[in-house]
Amino acid sequence: MNISTFPEQAGPRPVKHLVTRSLQSAARALGTRDPLPYLDNLIERTFYLPDDDYSYAHNSLAPGAVPYEPSFSETEPGKLRFTIEPLGPGATPMARRDEATSEMRRLVSPIFGRDALKWFDARSEEWRGFGGLSWMNYGAWFGSAFDEDGLYAAKVYYELLPTQIDALPPSLANLTRQVMTEMPNLMPIFTSIGCKRDSGSQRVTFLHRGPMAVSALGPLMNRLGIGHQLPSLMRIVGVALGGRFELPPGGVLVGVREAPEGAELKLEVLLAAIPDLPSRFLDLLKLGLSERPRQLAALARWLDAFGMDAGDEGHFSVLSIRVNPASPARISLYVRPIEFEMRDAMEEARSLR
Repeated sequence: MNISTFPEQAGPRPVKHLVTRSLQSAARALGTRDPLPYLDNLIERTFYLPDDDYSYAHNSLAPGAVPYEPSFSETEPGKLRFTIEPLGPGATPMARRDEATSEMRRLVSPIFGRDALKWFDARSEEWRGFGGLSWMNYGAWFGSAFDEDGLYAAKVYYELLPTQIDALPPSLANLTRQVMTEMPNLMPIFTSIGCKRDSGSQRVTFLHRGPMAVSALGPLMNRLGIGHQLPSLMRIVGVALGGRFELPPGGVLVGVREAPEGAELKLEVLLAAIPDLPSRFLDLLKLGLSERPRQLAALARWLDAFGMDAGDEGHFSVLSIRVNPASPARISLYVRPIEFEMRDAMEEARSLR
């Protein structure tokens, strides 16, 4: 991280200043409400250390960077969406889990209503209890989205053990077992529970152990009734990754949830794991959206809102592609704006020792 971002300031400033400036600038560009009145206290408790404190880089959400990850969704193109790992670098996993849960409950009840809170409490009961000290790695992440009316969605990502599958809602537990039966190399690692103004949803996300050919999703997708969407999914992967259809170990997450249309599958490609990611990745991704000009324009506007439209002002961390019975492949893109990257600064500091 380069503290010259603040040329008028002689020394470091809390990372909060970077986060709030990024969010407020993006909110103005996208025409959404400012997230700070909703989340200022959480951001204060999370990003209070100075911007040259490299301990922020040691996190599970965005390793090597500040744990703040904006994302674009083709299905929610005008929203300001971002995820953070709550609390500072020294927080325990249990504290992060409790903080994410508390923020979710604080926001959901007054904004989305008591029924939404009851739904969230029922879905999250297994993951917000007293257990977890011995096995949790990071605890939880907290995600939110904003539009012109204010808070549009809030979500908690809880770590998930295979032994907790029975605690999922019965239909989602059954879906999770189908996935693991069809593809034994998929291991459940977290569940995300989200509320919007008029709906809620829960997803289970798996890590694929070992390399994976994208075509290997075919039998699973057939079993879930979405096999006809495999060509559109493979097209996006092939175009964006320059013809690569074999994904390396540690580079693949697969998520499933129950959507109104039926089972939804979400393929997440962890771009840092791709050894030969094309230098023109962003141009190739835009090419994949060329038949959907409105979505393409929305992506360009979103990238500009975070100062990344040139393609070299940060790092693209995750390419997400989702399909369901009624919808072909739709993308989400997760980024790390350059001012939040710490890896280069850490290496420079080591070289000066």
